[in-house]
Amino acid sequence: MNAPLLIAGHGTADEAGAEQFRQFVKRVDGALGVPVAGGFIELSNPPIASAVDALLATGARRVAAVPLMLVAAGHAKGDIPASLARERQRHQELSFVYGRPLGPHPTILALLRERLAEISPTPATMVLLVGRGSTDPDANAEVARAARLLAETTPVAGVEYAFISLAAPGVPAGLERCRLLGAERIAVLPYFLFTGVLPRRVAAQAAAWSAETGVPVDTAEVIGDCDGLVSLVVERYEEALRGEARANCDACLYRIALPGHEHRVGAPQTPHDHPHDHAHPHSHAHPHGH
Repeated sequence: MNAPLLIAGHGTADEAGAEQFRQFVKRVDGALGVPVAGGFIELSNPPIASAVDALLATGARRVAAVPLMLVAAGHAKGDIPASLARERQRHQELSFVYGRPLGPHPTILALLRERLAEISPTPATMVLLVGRGSTDPDANAEVARAARLLAETTPVAGVEYAFISLAAPGVPAGLERCRLLGAERIAVLPYFLFTGVLPRRVAAQAAAWSAETGVPVDTAEVIGDCDGLVSLVVERYEEALRGEARANCDACLYRIALPGHEHRVGAPQTPHDHPHDHAHPHSHAHPHGH
């Protein structure tokens, strides 16, 4: 039997978003043919430790872990690898292979175009792709790359990008940029897998800006629990098992002294203390894992 799959998520204070993740794990489990478990690094149940315990109960001693993240920010680079290192301390017989985040893969771009089509854009519509935002410049650049790839492959007037937290431009500033570029109608496209506090905030800010300016704005749904997303997770799982998972470290702030971020080179990573996981009261520092 191939190694089972651990799907690692961030977690959310929004129970609907957490439930979408759990349902997606079940969808992958029904498609893959090996044991599959999902866990969160914080905020939601089940924690990663519980998911690992479930896979160990199947007799597994080698686990493939895939970070269910759209960009390679701190969670995929540090928090999840640190959590896996802690699980290896708890289970000395256990080993992991670690997959890549999802990234602006053609499957993700196709799913984004599907969500966009649901709100019926025209060739004159300007699109604003809104990501979570990060203190990692490399992660924010991935959102900009996804926006450009969409612009090159989608029959719309253009695709700009913005962030809902931690990075500029914010949603109102991104919408204003679209207006200044001549947009008479704007489609907001959340760059999120599942619903939650931040996607809801994106929709609220877009609606408020539209009401203030009079420019029509429609907000698409998040990517969501779907078969297309399953196919990409399976791809990331299989390449991890083959040892083909490779990260682009050319602009990683943990490896490269980017201006203004020099202090983060080689910084140790510690896992989040999950509120529902009482087996690990102390964190263990671990180098980032990509």
